[in-house]
Amino acid sequence: QVQLVESGGGLVQPGGSLRLSCAASGNIFSINAMGWYRQAPGKERELVAAITDGGRTNYADSVKGRFTISRDNAKNTVYLQMNSLNPEDTAIYYCNADIHSWGMAAKGGYDLIYWGKGTLVTVSL
Repeated sequence: QVQLVESGGGLVQPGGSLRLSCAASGNIFSINAMGWYRQAPGKERELVAAITDGGRTNYADSVKGRFTISRDNAKNTVYLQMNSLNPEDTAIYYCNADIHSWGMAAKGGYDLIYWGKGTLVTVSL
């Protein structure tokens, strides 16, 4: 089993910055892609940013130039640096990761996508 533990969410003023962290632990052989999603009140969940094991990144158009995703493979951790925050960024942010795990007994390994519980980011005066 794998767990994703998020940290760094909270309340910030418009124009401010916040850094989210997500550390994966448990039955981990390797981690493929990692990313961040968010869901604002009354809206659908959307991809914010993603990063592959090779370091390729993708961003939502609304956050390009303001957010930066990175990862530390030695720590099984992904980060999201958020700058120039505005009220439209207010949402629950979810960490996710595509993880290959060790198999049980005679079984081989397996690959699954895991989600964090979500952390609330509020941008307001």
